Amino acid sequence: MESPAAHYDRLKATLSLDAPVTTVPLVSAKRAQLLRKMGICTVRDLLASYPRRYIDMSQVATIASARIGQTCTIKARVHEVKVKKPKPRMVLAEVTVTDDTGTLIITAFRQPWLADQLKPGMPVAVSGKVEFNYGFKRMTNPYIESLEGEEALFTGVVLPVHPLTAGIKAGLMRRLMSNAILEIRGFIDPLPLQLRMKYRLMSKQNALACIHFPRTMDEQVQARRRLAYEEVLLLELSLMRETEQRAQDALPVSHVTDGATMSALDAAFPFELTSEQSQARDDILARMAADSLMNHMLLGDVGTGKTIVAAFAIAAAKDTGCQALLMAPTEMLASQHMQSIGSLLAKAGAAVALLTGSTPRDERERIIDGLGDGTIDVVFGTHALLEEDVQPKHCSLVIVDEQQRFGVEQRQALLDKAANADELYLTATPIPRTLARALFGDMTLSYIKERPHEASGRTTKVLGDDEKGFAFDAARKALEAGQQVYVVCPLVGVKPQKLEDDEAAQVGDAPVEAYEVIQVEDDSDMMQAPLAAAQGEAEFLQRKVFPEFNVGLLHGKMPSAQKSEVMESFRSGQTQVLVATTIIEVGVDVPNATVMIVEDADRFGLSQLHQLRGRVGRAELPGQVYLVSGNRSDVAVQRLAAMESTEDGFELAAYDLSLRREGDILGNRQHGASLLKLVNVMRDKELIEAAWSDARAIMDEDPLLQEDLHKPLAREMACALKEASCES
Repeated sequence: MESPAAHYDRLKATLSLDAPVTTVPLVSAKRAQLLRKMGICTVRDLLASYPRRYIDMSQVATIASARIGQTCTIKARVHEVKVKKPKPRMVLAEVTVTDDTGTLIITAFRQPWLADQLKPGMPVAVSGKVEFNYGFKRMTNPYIESLEGEEALFTGVVLPVHPLTAGIKAGLMRRLMSNAILEIRGFIDPLPLQLRMKYRLMSKQNALACIHFPRTMDEQVQARRRLAYEEVLLLELSLMRETEQRAQDALPVSHVTDGATMSALDAAFPFELTSEQSQARDDILARMAADSLMNHMLLGDVGTGKTIVAAFAIAAAKDTGCQALLMAPTEMLASQHMQSIGSLLAKAGAAVALLTGSTPRDERERIIDGLGDGTIDVVFGTHALLEEDVQPKHCSLVIVDEQQRFGVEQRQALLDKAANADELYLTATPIPRTLARALFGDMTLSYIKERPHEASGRTTKVLGDDEKGFAFDAARKALEAGQQVYVVCPLVGVKPQKLEDDEAAQVGDAPVEAYEVIQVEDDSDMMQAPLAAAQGEAEFLQRKVFPEFNVGLLHGKMPSAQKSEVMESFRSGQTQVLVATTIIEVGVDVPNATVMIVEDADRFGLSQLHQLRGRVGRAELPGQVYLVSGNRSDVAVQRLAAMESTEDGFELAAYDLSLRREGDILGNRQHGASLLKLVNVMRDKELIEAAWSDARAIMDEDPLLQEDLHKPLAREMACALKEASCES
């Protein structure tokens, strides 16, 4: 039996996790300001700033024994540091280090400050890939750690490499981490003992100590496993509890699934559904007919016909005497839905409408009035559906297409207009099952992988910058045959003023419509050409490459009316070449377009490239996709080569996830996605499935987490999900 004093100490330690970071010894007000730049405001935030990597000092090599092409750690002493400027705006530090066996030369791009930090005779640990040229072994941009004085608060054989910010050096960060771990000694572990015993997980206190200061590499693996399991469990519990709470207050609609509109829609389709479409439709309709709220996600590769399935869900809402709202991220996609399934629903007797930011005022008022009095059954729209005056009379179905492009608040704002509505989310971003399970654990899932009809398909070819002429030759041949061409660029234009490092744009699977600076990692990057910009590319192609054809330009910064005009010109064939940014990734269907050239293809994620190439080869005419890249690094070449080898979007997404984090694939718009700091969805498949099953069992037993056994878990979940407050 725990004494009152011991229990008090444990409670105090537990509460200290959420105390301001200034309660940690050595964290002054000034240092707290520096840590705030890293998002660190509390002791919990500090301890969640896990090491980015580890250097195993038990595997240290000498300079002579270090193998060419291998990554290793070398302990040596600084001989000299030189700052060089091989070209304008290009500064590098060249550091020469020696040990008893030889000399190693380090090239550190854009790190001239090393001349002030590294002094002759200073002992250092250097970790990186060993190369050989010009008579010496070399490393490019390795990790360099001082091993003297206060900079080297390190006594073990595994050196943690923590994230840093200006003013907080590596040695100080390790000292702060050590102090924080001492501050929370004895805190209450949020995981029930039975779960820790079930999977042989170490306590959280030990896990935090071992992930920051492991004695062996295996110890940090076990610590990461413990903390990663908790990350997934907390996220799943949060998602499931939100769904449970919404269901408790709702009066669900049991939809009619065999009504007149459903039959008329079935008869209006010019083709039969595939077996996977039929299965997804039946699954969704069964959930809509049930006396409970539906929260369902339909995942399908490019061109698999997800919106066709969604049309049947809309028909069920109509037959039940209710309404449906379908929100898409772009006007082009919303308009396409209106033209495709909207026209079929209209034939089946449903009153349909399209509401976007460019809808004329009179038409907008008519639609709002029709929604309000119930004379309009379904509205396809964009963010315009979120306007306050858009209030349906009785909406029982909310559909969000390309749901990953909307934030949590936007999706919730749409649901607030239909308190008891079923939810259906569509996505063409291929999300492997384990990632879907991790991020959407409260949803039921359906997958569609097979395409509804045999299109001619497409071939994909990766080209270097010096091979771009092959792509232009293929494009010209297609144009002369009366076909059309896409040219995709990562940027809109080129800034005339000087570019600085802090202007680098974020690149991932979100649309890239900003300016970017090449990040120099090795000598080859110094030769890299500027990123292609759509405006300049369109002018160049019109003047020099395709002067006898009409070249159009489309990007997200254009006014809506202008975008519609450009797209309609391309659809009608008046424009033969369309230079565009990733705005064409979804919602564009021009069967006559057969060639796509993607400039600087290495700047895009594989899932995004897969979405883009889905714009060609959609009908009888085969498509040709050319991915042009000047980046010849091994990683870039391997990534793009995967595009040549498979047309399976889910396989590509899995491969992309093996190289990058899930936040890079989906962005951080998903609820709780930022919590998964340690989870790798490809490596941790079994862990994710286990955590999901455990969360489901806990919710079935104690949905409000009110039992004493689960109260620490409930508190941890609330603290983990709450955004850190950095107010002074």
